[in-house]
Amino acid sequence: MRILTENEVAEILGSPAKWRLSADKKSVQSKLNFEDFKSAWGFMTEVALMAEQMDHHPEWFNVYSKVEIKLTTHDADDLTDRDLALVRFIDTALQKRSYIHQKS
Repeated sequence: MRILTENEVAEILGSPAKWRLSADKKSVQSKLNFEDFKSAWGFMTEVALMAEQMDHHPEWFNVYSKVEIKLTTHDADDLTDRDLALVRFIDTALQKRSYIHQKS
């Protein structure tokens, strides 16, 4: 596990999921709104299966079509290459779906 460089954090922030960096710069968050509950749950299921394979689990919250995701590596108390890998997977999963970003 390796802590991310500034360029890698910039890659996350420029990703399609429109991640926001926390004030302490140790986590990123994204808020998404899908067409309906089924779409939101399908997205979460796809991400959950990969997260389980990676043994790197997001913190998230879901109500109907809204999904909030927070990524950090608790063992490192920072953003690591594991977060970047999961961001890349999430971006790929989002490309298959219709969604909009929620305002903070």
